[in-house]
Order: sequence, then C-alpha cells, then structure tokens
Amino acid sequence: MGELWDAFTEALRLLVTGDAQTWEIVARSLRISLTATVIAFAVGLPVGALLAFGRFRGRRLALAVVNTGMGVPPIVAGLVITILLWRSGPFGSLGLLYTPTAMVIAQTAIALPLVAGLSSASLQHVDPELRLQMQALGAGRLRSMWIVATEARLPLLAAAMAGFGAVISEVGAALMVGGNIAGQTRVLTTAAVLEASKGEFALALALGLILLFIAFAVNLVLTAVQQRGST
Repeated sequence: MGELWDAFTEALRLLVTGDAQTWEIVARSLRISLTATVIAFAVGLPVGALLAFGRFRGRRLALAVVNTGMGVPPIVAGLVITILLWRSGPFGSLGLLYTPTAMVIAQTAIALPLVAGLSSASLQHVDPELRLQMQALGAGRLRSMWIVATEARLPLLAAAMAGFGAVISEVGAALMVGGNIAGQTRVLTTAAVLEASKGEFALALALGLILLFIAFAVNLVLTAVQQRGST
C-alpha cells in the first residue's frame, strides 16, 4: 500500500508542478493516440458500412478477417509494421522506423479492426427499412448511409472509444516501432516500462496513473457527447 500511495502522490506532483519532461511525454502520447484513432475511425467507418450493407463475393470472409483482427495481439501488429519499415523492408527507404509516424501507423493498425468491426455491427442493427425509406424518398446512397450512421451514432462513438482505449494503453508495438527514444518517441506506457525496469516502481506507477487520468478524461468527453446524443 505504501508504494501505491507514493505513486499517487508522485503522479499528483508531476502534474501539479508542471514537470516539462512529463508534460512532453503526455502531449506526445495524446497526439499519437488521438491521431491514430481519428485515422482508424475515418477508414474504419466506411469499411464497416461496406461490410454491413455491401453484397459482394467474399463478404463473409472479409467480416471474418476483420473480426479476427480485433483479437490480434498488438505485439503482432507491431512486428509486422517493424518488418515493413525495416531498412531492408519494402518501405525501409522512407526512414519511418523509430519515429512518431511509425507509432501512429502501428496504433492505427491496432485500432482499425476494432473500429471497422464494431461499426459494422452497429450499422447492421439499425432498422433496414430506414435506408429503404430514405432511398424511396429520393435520397442518394451516400445520403442514406449518412442518415443510418446518424441513427447509429451512439454505438459508433463507442467504437471510437474502444479504438482509443486500445491504443493509448498499448506498449508492445510502441516499443518495437518507436524504440522509446527520449524526446522523440517516448510515451507514457514505454516510459513506465523503462522506469519499472530501473526499479523506480513509484515513478512507474505514477506514470501509469497519469495514463489512467488521461484515458478517463478523453473517454469522459466522448461519453458526454454520446449521452447527450441519447437525450
């Protein structure tokens, strides 16, 4: 209990005193994870809509692939991205490995199946008659899709929250593609792992608590938006 209390007080101290290094890591963590979540949602929602409403050969296989991707360990996604971005890999010439961009790519790969799978399930649960009614009233396909997405906005926001929660707390892929470089790719999760490996458990727990505070704050905002839409 003593270590937990020390971690809590250390987390408060780091936040209140405005420690420059801590705030830099916090800002980088938010920037990378929010960027990855936005990209995953921007790509995953259309993919989810295609899987929900499309009628094409291989649709069930595509759904199975997306649903399988929801359960792929992040470390596997990180390994694949590392191989692709490695100097001898197909995209090695871009020099992206061990950069924040590589971390965004890895986190997007982790969040995308979650967003696409949950979006597909959410859209399929909307009354199918609604889209037919919109089309009968002269609405185009995109307009009909937008109305259906609006109707399913609450579970779609839940999909965004699930994607963000998966990437903000991820550590394995972040270490593999980012390298935990101080001042460049170090984020809260990798910093906590580093401090724990050095035996600085109070500081590691403090960083973990800050991560929880951030995840709670972001999800509180999204939940407020979600529940406002339900009234």
